[in-house]
Amino acid sequence: MKPVLEDHRKVVNIKNAVFKDWVLEDGGSSGQSFVQLNTSNPDGVGFHLFRMAAGTTTDSHRHTGDEEWFMLEGDLTDNDGTRYEAGDLVWMKEGTEHNSTTENGCTLVVYIKEAETLL
Repeated sequence: MKPVLEDHRKVVNIKNAVFKDWVLEDGGSSGQSFVQLNTSNPDGVGFHLFRMAAGTTTDSHRHTGDEEWFMLEGDLTDNDGTRYEAGDLVWMKEGTEHNSTTENGCTLVVYIKEAETLL
């Protein structure tokens, strides 16, 4: 078997990964950032790390495909009061509408098939 070609593998470690800011449509800061190794997908689509700063709330949105995520660290609460903590594995069905808030900040591993639609 041949060795994996250098341009066929990317590796980062969450401890020193450089997170890219998630910029709002108006150019402002969202308090959210991500690491996505497969750049053939749009930002935030496919498999990626997602981080929210303390006190951040996501925009209200609708999932256009199923979303699955694993909570690595921190806290996250959905608009209906459901609270997630480190170790939670979550699936959200296509069509789900929600927003999420973090009091102390959080980091998630996310897989989402398609970009979300803002409400």
